Amino acid sequence: MSQRKVIHVDCDCFYAAVEMRDDPSLREVPLAVGGTEGRGVVSTCNYRARAFGVRSAMPGSEARRLCPGLVTVPVDMNRYRQVSRQVMDILRDLTDLVEPLSLDEAFLDVSDITDFRGSATLMARHLRERVREEVGITISAGVAPNKFLAKIASDWQKPDGLFVITPDEVPAFVNALPVEKLFGVGQVTAGKLHDLGVKTCGDMKALGAPALVERFGKQGYRLFEMAHGRDERPVVVSRVAKSVSVERTFSQDLPDKSACEAVMPALVSDLSRRLSRKGQHKPIHKLFVKIRYSDFSTHTLERVRDSFDAPGAEDYQPLLDDLITQEARPVRLLGVGVRFRNDEAPVTQLRLFD
Repeated sequence: MSQRKVIHVDCDCFYAAVEMRDDPSLREVPLAVGGTEGRGVVSTCNYRARAFGVRSAMPGSEARRLCPGLVTVPVDMNRYRQVSRQVMDILRDLTDLVEPLSLDEAFLDVSDITDFRGSATLMARHLRERVREEVGITISAGVAPNKFLAKIASDWQKPDGLFVITPDEVPAFVNALPVEKLFGVGQVTAGKLHDLGVKTCGDMKALGAPALVERFGKQGYRLFEMAHGRDERPVVVSRVAKSVSVERTFSQDLPDKSACEAVMPALVSDLSRRLSRKGQHKPIHKLFVKIRYSDFSTHTLERVRDSFDAPGAEDYQPLLDDLITQEARPVRLLGVGVRFRNDEAPVTQLRLFD
């Protein structure tokens, strides 16, 4: 059985990050999203505001008292959902085993992924770079043998951090872990543990499962398991993959269509490798090409394909011909992909969108 490898990713101050991305002037001020009305509460805030003690769920009036220079903006959920979809799509490019917890965080099980030499650390680094480059926000990531430890790890070096807990490091890491870091341990439970002389997971292990169960019931056994760094919960997938794609953002823009054609075989080769892992039993219904130009305008073109076999570079050439109408327009990003047939939906003969 292969060693479990779980990544937890968490967008840094997500709503505020989107606002600062779209309005760079907000990066230099303490910012809160929400709390603009008299009785409204703060949904999230940037790290400049947090330095003043501003926190999520705090009344806006209290936040402004703590930080007189606080800038507040209204919540824009439609925009945040759109950005969240971009992030989740990047995660699903790596693996289908993605469990979103909210708009801004998710677990990934990458135990069987062979990309990046099978290194979950390199995978997490790749995801962070892609989100920064393509979405314009930062994410923190934690890598560990299970969900419990991966979630703790992602918070260890926030913001914009990456922390890895290898299997060999688990015992020492958990022994020194304060009980307040455990999921479900708030001020009340932490106080009760402190009354028992328990301040770390090492102390909890020494106390033993019977004493914990006697004091906390079923939660006591769960605390004992966490104190050993154990967590067998699987990553639960709630969405069936409808497509597989690969894309590359280039450090230097591709100058013209010919340059795009030159990199197409490598892109299609990467796609074929990913298809062999993620979509080998699914019939291909459409091919698509995605282009982002140097001015950040993004265009996608897709067409129904008669054959369900894995496509070659030549199959994407007609799409590229129709999509690139100006020979010398610099290209920042180029991607190719397939969409799988949905047998529950009617099949259309041709669909183009831009």
